[in-house]
Amino acid sequence: MSAKTPIFLTGATGYIGGAVLARLLEHPSADTFDITVLLRSASKAKILQSQFSVKTVIGTHQDYDKIETLVENAHIVFHLADSDDVPLITAILSGMRKRHARLGDLPILIQTSGTGTLTDDARGLYATETIYDDLNVEQIKSIPSEAPHRSVDLLIVEADTQGYIRAYIVLPSTIYGPATHSLVRAGVSNGISIQIPFVIRASIARKQAGMVGEGKALWPDVHIDDTADLYITLFDAIVRDPSGVGHGWNGFYFGENGEHSWYQISKAIGETLVRLGISTDPEPTPFTSEELDKYFGSEQSGLGWGTNSRARGNRARSIGWTPKHTVEDMLTSIPQEVETLVKQK
Repeated sequence: MSAKTPIFLTGATGYIGGAVLARLLEHPSADTFDITVLLRSASKAKILQSQFSVKTVIGTHQDYDKIETLVENAHIVFHLADSDDVPLITAILSGMRKRHARLGDLPILIQTSGTGTLTDDARGLYATETIYDDLNVEQIKSIPSEAPHRSVDLLIVEADTQGYIRAYIVLPSTIYGPATHSLVRAGVSNGISIQIPFVIRASIARKQAGMVGEGKALWPDVHIDDTADLYITLFDAIVRDPSGVGHGWNGFYFGENGEHSWYQISKAIGETLVRLGISTDPEPTPFTSEELDKYFGSEQSGLGWGTNSRARGNRARSIGWTPKHTVEDMLTSIPQEVETLVKQK
């Protein structure tokens, strides 16, 4: 019997990480995987072990020595949590370097970044004409070093350039839709996205749909199921032909299937709030500085919902990724999300 492929995965209890782990567990080759995950919750670890036969290690993202060892013992690492944690990725890369030096193995890192790295400071006042293409390497290289997620992405690309890992960076956009896979049903993973629910919660609290500025800025979007498909499509392509899949500077993969304006999202929220009797006017109004600070953690953070981030995932599609859900699907999903969050409130 051949040895199983050792896989280490972070973010198993999260929205993206849980979706990807569920797909790995359902994969046709699942019985050839030896999956280990790091998580904080002992109760969730017990569920993963008993119901899904996943190896678990209790710890946090600050347990750098533990993470380094776990990574050193894995041929494939899915890093699906916290795309801005430099000390964490440093520990991961250190473990991969040690594995390469000890075994001569060329370990694989599949990293989560995001199209937030492409954002500007539009504050909802305009739609930019700049569109990034994941096949355009020079354009990818031009992203400023101070951009979100960039410090981590650059460390990973440098490790790939040095030759002790093969690195593949997935950049999802506005991920939406409820995750309904087995790990959500078992109470292990989060099934709700982040970006759109933030605007929904703020709009519910102020009793009228809100937006940053005039809501003119544009972002791509991608359904959670299509996002998980991208990771698995990439994983399968790497396993099938490691030398034939772009990595390093040629290894950025945008997850998108169309784009929306923030106004479109807020208008759909507003129409639902009127239907539910929470608001009398479906038209979104700008968040004030005080509201951004109150509902988004800080005014500066809230302005992120008024940025442009335009991307085309042509490299992602070139490896066989075929997203199914459209912008219209995203907009028609918003009423259900509003109703769910109203009930939770």
